[in-house]
Amino acid sequence: MSRAYCGLVSSLVIILIALLLTPSGGAGARQKTQPQEGRPQSQEGVGQTIRLNTQLVNVLFSVTDKQNRYVNDLTVSDVKVLEDGKPQEIFTFKRESDLPLTMAILVDVSYSVAQVLPELTDAGARFVDSIMRPNKDKAAVIEFDGEATLLGDLTTSAALLRNRLAKIARNAPPPWARRVPPPIIIGSRKGGTSIFDSVTAACADLLAKEAGRKTIILFTDGYDTTSFTDRAEAIEEALRAEVVIYAIGIGDLDVDGVDRKALERLCEPTGGRAFVPRDVEDLDQAFRQLEQELRQQYLVAYEPANVAADGKFRKIEVRIANRKGIRVRHRRGYYAPST
Repeated sequence: MSRAYCGLVSSLVIILIALLLTPSGGAGARQKTQPQEGRPQSQEGVGQTIRLNTQLVNVLFSVTDKQNRYVNDLTVSDVKVLEDGKPQEIFTFKRESDLPLTMAILVDVSYSVAQVLPELTDAGARFVDSIMRPNKDKAAVIEFDGEATLLGDLTTSAALLRNRLAKIARNAPPPWARRVPPPIIIGSRKGGTSIFDSVTAACADLLAKEAGRKTIILFTDGYDTTSFTDRAEAIEEALRAEVVIYAIGIGDLDVDGVDRKALERLCEPTGGRAFVPRDVEDLDQAFRQLEQELRQQYLVAYEPANVAADGKFRKIEVRIANRKGIRVRHRRGYYAPST
């Protein structure tokens, strides 16, 4: 065998070994694509671009003008996102009305709202019929006074949800008993109102493990009397679970009415709001406003510049350029992952 032939064979062997050892040619190679510089994916949904070892922060927000009308013509150039006061690069921006919705409907059944429970649950059933999309959205009903009771698992069936709301109305005290507060039993929370405990439990035990858009619809007068947790703890749990809280303020005007400020302080840090109808006849209008809010949102996603896995709270601010007299509603922040 000639030396030239041996040399050629040796060279081919070396090249073959080099190819086998090259990482890009192995079965475990990963591809990471990035958007063009300064070109957010404004026309595409979340998940169109592959991102590895990266945490995107998703923020749903709504915008209203001075007349409380929804602003629906924003573009990505109008939006600026800050985290802890520092501008962030927007990765995705789009109008969002079609994301699957997961709801926990919390109904206060304490004596202070018993007078309006039949009207409330009737209006709530009509809201469920209107908002629920078959095989896409799902919800559960939770009734609470001093303690919370889940009336069944999350379901996509509007009929089943209506039945659960009707059950609450059937179990409401008769008219002659609605004016009489229940007796106070030492060591028991029966007859009280545990709003914060119920919100905390719904977030941690029911919604935290769910994906997509998550919200609590809270029917109550806003007066918490028996919770072990406080408002700040309930808000923190909602932020950790990425849950937006909305409230329909209902109550017996002959008792204490509705504490609007308490409901606003609970809802607004999560990106939600409180609707307080003037009377029970105005409940349907409040539900229509709530449905409109849920269908008039934007979604912005960004890759946080601060990648520290320290578990700390990061403040979010969404600003709209060149628009005066508008109000932006979004969650106040999120908790970073922790090692």
